Amino acid sequence: MLSESDLIKIRRHLHQIPELALQESETHQFLLETVKAMNQEFLEIRNPDELPTSMMVLVHGFDPQRTIGYRTDIDALPVEEQTGLPYSSQHPGVMHACGHDIHMTVALGVLSYFSEHQPKDNLLFFFQPAEESESGGKQSYELGLFHGRWRPDEFYGLHDNPDLPAGAIGCRMGTLFAGTTEVNIDLTGKGGHAAYPQDANDTIVAAAMLISQVQTVISRSIDPIQSGVITLGKIDGGTIRNVIAGHTRIEGTIRGLTQKMIETIDQRLKDVCEGIGRSYNMTVSLELNQGGYWPVENNPELTKRFISYMKSTPNVNFIETAPAMTGEDFGFLLAKFPGTMFWLGVDDDSQLHSATLKPKEEAIQRGVDAITGFLEYRMTE
Repeated sequence: MLSESDLIKIRRHLHQIPELALQESETHQFLLETVKAMNQEFLEIRNPDELPTSMMVLVHGFDPQRTIGYRTDIDALPVEEQTGLPYSSQHPGVMHACGHDIHMTVALGVLSYFSEHQPKDNLLFFFQPAEESESGGKQSYELGLFHGRWRPDEFYGLHDNPDLPAGAIGCRMGTLFAGTTEVNIDLTGKGGHAAYPQDANDTIVAAAMLISQVQTVISRSIDPIQSGVITLGKIDGGTIRNVIAGHTRIEGTIRGLTQKMIETIDQRLKDVCEGIGRSYNMTVSLELNQGGYWPVENNPELTKRFISYMKSTPNVNFIETAPAMTGEDFGFLLAKFPGTMFWLGVDDDSQLHSATLKPKEEAIQRGVDAITGFLEYRMTE
């Protein structure tokens, strides 16, 4: 069974070899070698051809009544590391700036424990690529990875949180992470000379009005007790000061705490774009891409059990948290399988996706202990 010092060495190695979505070949090979070094008596390893950098490990239970799934993401971000750590990223321009190295290490620690202590139920460990982009959770489901004995009856997963004390477990009933939709808007009118606006159809003016109207979608279409966000973060139109722009592009993002809320915001945005098109006599094309980044909506019954266990366990520092507007593709899997996502505190001044993120490594063993304890408890029910 992996010791705390073993886990820290594993985490530091993983931190040095970050890879982007669907390119995690070196990470996959290291994970595979680490799992193969464990006791294989109860383990069955699967490397799906459909999603080559993914890995699934089934721990066969001695009296299985169900299959409990545990998911970890394995990809990194296109960020140049600035931590100054001796085990910093060896891949220029790529970093585990979201803590997936912590996620993987905790999963390996839990798996190592159950490789030596055969569980009652089957346990499925899913090492998932492409969380940061490319919707790895959705891909894995749509490619049919979860079938037969590889289908979990319930699914769990964690995300590290620099705002919580190292090793603390955070969770809440309901939505933990918002769902996201990528927004692309193209306005196509008629270019012309700046001195003759009557002969042109100015897309920059129309874009300005569109951006202003979009600000009312949240304030006037969403229940103020709820939460939603529309951010239009990029606008590109025109080439020079004395030419009226015949094309302008706007890019942004939508965040919502429920799938219903996101669909409401999407529809209101469609209405605004249609109205601008009519008002300014131009074509306004709207592209909405939610991909697999659905809201992470925790299952009520399973989450109640999870929180109850964590609250009642003396060595666990449990903190009830507010929902976050960040996105996570585990939400797609929780829409297909009941389950719970939760936070693991890593106590750092830097935020997720920061080039200076330095999670506290003492969180790893505490996370392993809390999760193995919960899984053992869950299998007694």
